[in-house]
This record gives sequence, C-alpha cells and structure tokens, in this order.
Amino acid sequence: MENIITEYPVFFTATNLGWKKLLEPDIYKNIVVNSLRFLVQKNRIILNAFVIMPNHLHLIWQMKAGYKADAVQRDFLKFTAQRIKADLLKNHPQVLAHLKVNVKDRKYQFWERNPLSVELRTDTVYEQKLDYIHWNQVKAGLCKLPEDYKYSSAKFYETGIDDFGFITHYKS
Repeated sequence: MENIITEYPVFFTATNLGWKKLLEPDIYKNIVVNSLRFLVQKNRIILNAFVIMPNHLHLIWQMKAGYKADAVQRDFLKFTAQRIKADLLKNHPQVLAHLKVNVKDRKYQFWERNPLSVELRTDTVYEQKLDYIHWNQVKAGLCKLPEDYKYSSAKFYETGIDDFGFITHYKS
C-alpha cells in the first residue's frame, strides 16, 4: 500500500544558534543533504525545495502518512546537530566551545529553538516561498544565478537535473 500524504507541504526554516555561520563548511552542508536524503529514502518525507545557507536553511517538504511534522523536524535537527558536534569535537574543539550553552538538557546547542514551519495551502503562497528559497543565495551574494549555488534545488527547477537524487518537483 502506498504511503498516502496527509498534510500540506510546509515551508520550514531552521537557523543556527545566534546566526553563527556553522553551515559554512561544505562538510556540514553535506551532513544536512545526507540527512534529507535519508528522510526521502526511508519514505518519511517528500522534499520539493531547499537551500542550505551558511547560517540557516529553508525547505519545502511534506510528511508522508504516519509521520508527524514535529517529530520529523526534531529528529532531523537532532541528528544533524549530533553529526556536526562529532566532527567539531574531533577536528575543531575551539569552535565547539562557542556553541556551549547553560541549559539543563544539553551542553551544546546548534539550532535556534522553535524553527519556523508554515503550511503552504495555496499555489500563490507556495510559489512565493519557492522563489524565496531559490533567490536566497543570490540575495546573500553567494552566486549570481540561483542555479549556480550547489546547495539548493534551484538547478533542478531550472534544468530538470537533480544532482542530489531526492527532489520531487512540486507539480508532480
């Protein structure tokens, strides 16, 4: 039986604590990419769009039946934080020290609490968020054209080429 989708697509934004440029190194962007790939391959989400910026990320994703958005978001953020922490601990402990927090349930924090999640209930709002995601890297000065930025779905929407192998066109 096919996994029937039960929720609207969601525009999701997660920001690094204090807007630190934690995702600037490609190794940490790749941790995010691999986590998204895992969620798609395990049939938990459909990923329509994304961009990974140096200090935040934007996604448009949709949960598959049987998966709650808050649980998937929590697991995604926790997993990526743990993987980044492991690398920092091994290779850059001086950077890890800047992520130390005085919180009861954790020693370090990588993501701001309460990420933004907005259901996309109309085509107009959906396309507005899609454009926002794909032009984010241009506005930040990381590239001249959206499709030139490696860590984005913009190239897929411009050329049809999915270098990541896990993006689903929103009109599919």
